[in-house]
Amino acid sequence: MTENLLLDFTHTYQETGDVQAAGLTRIDLSDISGTDMYCTEQAANEIRNRLGRSGPKGIHFLDSGNYHYVTLFFAEKIKQSFSLALIDHHTDMQKPMIENMLSCGSWAGELIRKNRFLKQLILIGPEQRSMEHIEEELKRKLVCICMEELDSSQAERELSRIDMSLPVYISVDKDVLSPYYARTNWNQGDMSVDILKKLLLEIFIHQKVIGVDICGECSVQEPLPCFEEDTRINRKTNEDIYRYLSALLKKERRRIEKTEKNTPENFQK
Repeated sequence: MTENLLLDFTHTYQETGDVQAAGLTRIDLSDISGTDMYCTEQAANEIRNRLGRSGPKGIHFLDSGNYHYVTLFFAEKIKQSFSLALIDHHTDMQKPMIENMLSCGSWAGELIRKNRFLKQLILIGPEQRSMEHIEEELKRKLVCICMEELDSSQAERELSRIDMSLPVYISVDKDVLSPYYARTNWNQGDMSVDILKKLLLEIFIHQKVIGVDICGECSVQEPLPCFEEDTRINRKTNEDIYRYLSALLKKERRRIEKTEKNTPENFQK
């Protein structure tokens, strides 16, 4: 099922009326306890329940990076071999401080360990030093292009390792962007929206895209003047990325429909 979603954990999207009016279905998750940064088993089951039949196809806004682990729940719905392209300033492969509890900093490692359909995780945007803390067992399925390597020959070598035959699910954390383009509640990189768009386009050109999610909103605990300014900046970037992805997904659907129409079994004898 293809559906564009807005997952509301903190009501930070209250100011993003234009995005909501553009065909997004809001799912209210704000009353579920045990979700902020760490996700209890009970909370995880309730989130899965409210997602219901909403599949990985489409564009999904996930609120702040504290809830990035929801990507794992969308990935669970993919029942074929796939890769995940994670564009993020952090690896999200840390060992959780609370053992055996899913967190926004550990979910990608959990995905690699436990999802049998995931064949490759393509990580773009973390600082090189953060790679030192990734466990060796996770690196077997990992392709990583660090922030410092984006324009280097090392990036080209890593890109050559990507299995382009796999369909891909894309997850974007706006903390990869410069604060000029996004205001998040985590430390940020220095990527521009134009570079992010180029990366997204390259993925769409070379792989079949299943769906996309986006997180990285600011904290609702900020003083009101800061919150208003930060949500204004985030709203502009959200709308820009949403329009861009909508156009790419529309082209992708047309291409798939054309390919299916021209398959031999659809020709009349």
